[in-house]
Amino acid sequence: MSAEPSTNSMRPSILFPLFAPATTLDGVGPRIAVLLEHLSGLHVVDLLWHLPSGLIDRRYAPKVGEAEAGRVATLTVRVDGHMQPPSRRLPYKVRCSDDTGFLHLVFFHGRPDYLTKALPEGELRVVSGTVEDFRGEMQITHPDHIGTVEEIDKLRAVEPLYPLTAGLSQKVLARTIHGALEHAPVFTEWIEPSVVSRRGWPDWHTAIEAAHAPGGESDIAPDAPARQRLAYDELLASQLALLLLRRRLRRQKGRSVSGDGRLQTRVIDALPFSLTGSQEGALKEIATDMAGPDRMMRLLQGDVGSGKTVVALLAMLIAVETGAQAALMAPTEILARQHHAIVSKLAEPAGIEIVLLTGRDKGKPRQAKLDALADGRASLAIGTHALFQKEIEFADLALAVIDEQHRFGVHQRISLSAKGRSPDVLVMTATPIPRTLLLAAYGDLDASQLTEKPAGRKPIDTRAVPLGRIGEIVGAVERAVADGARVYWVAPLVEESEAIDLAAATERHEALKAVFGKRVGLVHGRMKGPEKDAVMADFTAGRIVVLVATTVIEVGVDVPEATVMVIEHAERFGLAQLHQLRGRIGRGADKSTCLLLYAAPLGETAKARIRIMRETDDGFRIAEEDLRLRGGGEVLGTRQSGLPEFRLADLAVHGELLQIARDDARLVVERDAELQGERGEALRTLLYLFERDAAVKYLRSG
Repeated sequence: MSAEPSTNSMRPSILFPLFAPATTLDGVGPRIAVLLEHLSGLHVVDLLWHLPSGLIDRRYAPKVGEAEAGRVATLTVRVDGHMQPPSRRLPYKVRCSDDTGFLHLVFFHGRPDYLTKALPEGELRVVSGTVEDFRGEMQITHPDHIGTVEEIDKLRAVEPLYPLTAGLSQKVLARTIHGALEHAPVFTEWIEPSVVSRRGWPDWHTAIEAAHAPGGESDIAPDAPARQRLAYDELLASQLALLLLRRRLRRQKGRSVSGDGRLQTRVIDALPFSLTGSQEGALKEIATDMAGPDRMMRLLQGDVGSGKTVVALLAMLIAVETGAQAALMAPTEILARQHHAIVSKLAEPAGIEIVLLTGRDKGKPRQAKLDALADGRASLAIGTHALFQKEIEFADLALAVIDEQHRFGVHQRISLSAKGRSPDVLVMTATPIPRTLLLAAYGDLDASQLTEKPAGRKPIDTRAVPLGRIGEIVGAVERAVADGARVYWVAPLVEESEAIDLAAATERHEALKAVFGKRVGLVHGRMKGPEKDAVMADFTAGRIVVLVATTVIEVGVDVPEATVMVIEHAERFGLAQLHQLRGRIGRGADKSTCLLLYAAPLGETAKARIRIMRETDDGFRIAEEDLRLRGGGEVLGTRQSGLPEFRLADLAVHGELLQIARDDARLVVERDAELQGERGEALRTLLYLFERDAAVKYLRSG
């Protein structure tokens, strides 16, 4: 559940200091505040959540002659002399020594006035930094500490290292976080006491201080007691918020929707294939939920090509059979149009009116569609988020289907389901989600899984090829095209920048034009809807045989004739993304090939990804591996609004804690759903601390 901005005046007063702006801390002016906002967030509490990612251990204090290169050392030395360079381009050196040897302190662009004052000749100084062996002589470049012998006690033996942003130094950030820690209150314990004692966890205040004051490498590991404790707090807040939301949605009285099966039977009889066992099972679960008195809140999880659209249509027909309506919402216009094309064809035997509604509809044609929905003539609506705009009214919406839910937040889920009289909600995703992520992102939903591929799907031959052989690949693509194949060529993911991704795609498009002429097309995220549709229509019809694309084709595009997928710089993509892209081929009867072009040498993670892609096409296994390799924040693609952003918890490591938090939250909701008891009050504070304010509003007394 995504956090709402914390504007709720009911926030407990104990949290006021933590939600004060960072500018209330000493030394944080407007310039630093902008950098902090970019790095961690606007408030004091955001600094507390910004944990160290490494440390400097200054406990190694050898004599100069015994200092090991490559280690951080704290040395007590006499300053022998300054060697000022003849040019500013050369380094400024200060020779220092003790009774075992000498070393140079090296400063690039060193200021002589500052250095002669900090390191006066003939005096003892304590210097700390990484020792290097440069041409047989020891040196420290830009020591990170210079001070008198008297100051050595003030020097922290172990210093945390924080992730930084340009313009912010370790010193300034550490000082600011230290200031933030002074505002950390002591809270009443919100964790079940038996969990705290069994795990040997400190209280919250001790944990947050310990997390920012590591005594060694083991203290910055995710399984360190302080870090585990803080991760659990965040997971507990998230799970409790999801269960309170679920309870609120369940409490709104549902309606029993039970069709007579006539429309479903017509469609099933006309299908060119039989339903798989898992399609039939999922449909049964959905029908049971819809017939029950409570609102359905169900997730339909199915790998690429497992037949979710058919299940969604049959579920929607249950609503239509009772005289009500259903709506299907997709995240992009390309997907909405594709769903409309597929559903219209499948639903033909049912003889019902289906409306497609996107942001592109204007004027009289749009009004005609709105009228058909408002008076009930149109039984099904398919569209983008345009479906939940204020002026859209349904005669009687009984089922809302949301495709690729991770592109939408919980709030859009609520917006669409507010369009009818407590409609049932079915959420679909083609992104196989590991169990831990399923709990984190969809804890408010029951889940059905489609685990089989429809009959006739052939396995995809996946190969890894070094980029140096791109000429051979172009030749192979030419031969495939000559045999009647259609080809996707996915341009490299350059960075989190659409503009640079587009440049890479445009460049590849131009290069392939020299070979294929007008029969190569280009589609990317910056194109307007009608342009994209025109290119996709040409590709579907075969007027274009090679389609160069950015990842805009990742989800849902369906061209059965496409049998070759080339992914350039495959090492830059996540596993789930590679799996989604590969799923665009192998949708027809012909054998398909996926070519993963990579730049050598490959890192360990990239090597593992490519190996897994070659070994399996099981999306659920791929999802589990992806979580292991990348951590939870990345698994659903770029940061999507449907998945809570965890700042302290790492689902790849803390999955077991998520399950404990889930069980505890369930007990809390069963015993004290309004959070009125002593622990309930503490849990309210926890929800506000992690900005799950919306969940508190769901309580009658919140």
